[in-house]
Amino acid sequence: MSIIKLNNITHSYSNAMILNNLFLEFEKNKVTYILGESGSGKTTILRLIAGLEIPQKGSIFINNRIVTKGETIIVQPEKREIGFIFQDLALWPHFTVYENIAFGLKQRGKKHIEETVFEILEFFGLTDYSKKFPHQMSGGQQQMIAIARALVLKPTILLMDEPLASLDVKSKRKILKFISLLMKKYNLTIIYVTHDHREALKYADNIAVINKGILQESGSVEQIKNSKNEFVKYFLEY
Repeated sequence: MSIIKLNNITHSYSNAMILNNLFLEFEKNKVTYILGESGSGKTTILRLIAGLEIPQKGSIFINNRIVTKGETIIVQPEKREIGFIFQDLALWPHFTVYENIAFGLKQRGKKHIEETVFEILEFFGLTDYSKKFPHQMSGGQQQMIAIARALVLKPTILLMDEPLASLDVKSKRKILKFISLLMKKYNLTIIYVTHDHREALKYADNIAVINKGILQESGSVEQIKNSKNEFVKYFLEY
């Protein structure tokens, strides 16, 4: 069952084509990796789904509800039940761990903020660090803070833009396994952008391969492994 559909999406920056007539669907409660070289349009797909950018052409559906039609935003970003973890994490350096996680709740006028924040801090094993600042935490712990900050708003979809790229292999594996646990606990649909095909083949349910803004192929890990598409075969070799 598809939770997100991108229909005939075309998007460009300063007349440079980024996505070209893209049709792509994402299954509910699955982890889908988007693979492609730098500049292929991977991050742009996430930003369009989140409503942070607007396509020149095409429609985006979430839960069978149209959220973007052409250059018109129909459902505002904050109403889409989406969590977004950026590559640079975007943690507030002058906020404590507690304040970083509570920020979104305060912005949306939620109740029982302290209780909610400490509940997720406990789940992530970060309770003892609530008064520390991001620079006092390890890289892996900062990743956990960013994920916790996104999940505290209880999204149904989690978008991840290579947030683990700077971590060592051991820390990355630990967090990727943890992400699988999160998906089941929170009934999440996760879309994860990366250029690392080995990581995708190991942790994904589904994979979409993009080249220069054009979808080359999407499907299960086995389908991608056995693809006849020349670019997909090339990309999985290097």
